[in-house]
Amino acid sequence: MAVSPIEEVVEDIKAGKMVILVDDEDRENEGDLCMAAEAVTPEAINFMATHGRGLICLTMSPDIIDQLGLPMMVQDNQSPYGTGFTISIEARTGVTTGISAADRARTVEAAVAPDATPRDIISQAISFLSALERAGCWYVPQTEGSVWPVRTN
Repeated sequence: MAVSPIEEVVEDIKAGKMVILVDDEDRENEGDLCMAAEAVTPEAINFMATHGRGLICLTMSPDIIDQLGLPMMVQDNQSPYGTGFTISIEARTGVTTGISAADRARTVEAAVAPDATPRDIISQAISFLSALERAGCWYVPQTEGSVWPVRTN
């Protein structure tokens, strides 16, 4: 497998493309399908579910998590890698069961809207968010790495 230069990955994500971010061999040694939340479509969610076959998460900065008033799922995180998750969410409007690719894409859209508030989402739903630690990005797990390219200019 070829590894792309970080500059190329940043440009691809900014262009709305999906990329695979690979973790360090000494950590989880896995890859995540990642793209900018603003570019998420039902087709992209379906691709992730069909080919990634894992948990589909929306990684958000602490500022956005605070803006939405989302508490962490657990207060005493005992995960081996410390991956933090907030409570699950769903868009308040424009969804049906919440599980379809279209509903999940709508939830992402609602959560990342610049003017999003806690009234735009509901909890006890099925879209999971992982919390981005307040850290830099030269050595970070791929969860944090999935946010960094869209935050750079």
